[in-house]
Amino acid sequence: MTDFKFPKAEKLKQKREIDLLFAKGKWLSLENLRIISIDLDKNPQEDFEIANQKFGVSVSKKYFKRATDRNRIKRLLREVYRHNKDLFLEHFGLHSVSMLFWVSGEKPSDLKSLEDNFVNLCKSKK
Repeated sequence: MTDFKFPKAEKLKQKREIDLLFAKGKWLSLENLRIISIDLDKNPQEDFEIANQKFGVSVSKKYFKRATDRNRIKRLLREVYRHNKDLFLEHFGLHSVSMLFWVSGEKPSDLKSLEDNFVNLCKSKK
């Protein structure tokens, strides 16, 4: 059964984790979504362990000048992750660090299409 929570322990916040992600992570893109991820089970790092999945979202200020637009898209991205957490963990790993980006200048049309893109992105992970 799926746990539809997004607790504080799963949020990607620490600078050290984000720096590791950008230094060693692998990029994957599909349509308007882009993700950078590193699975610490497959690629262990020295002096770096996490108890569970860490996940963050980001929307560029370049495409969306208004904070309300960026916040709305980030809420939608977190909601999609929350509802598809089991699928995400299956493809990206239980002990991984990931950040999801929205890389388009247009707003997502609806939650359903965004969720379909997210599921396809997860399934395209090899």
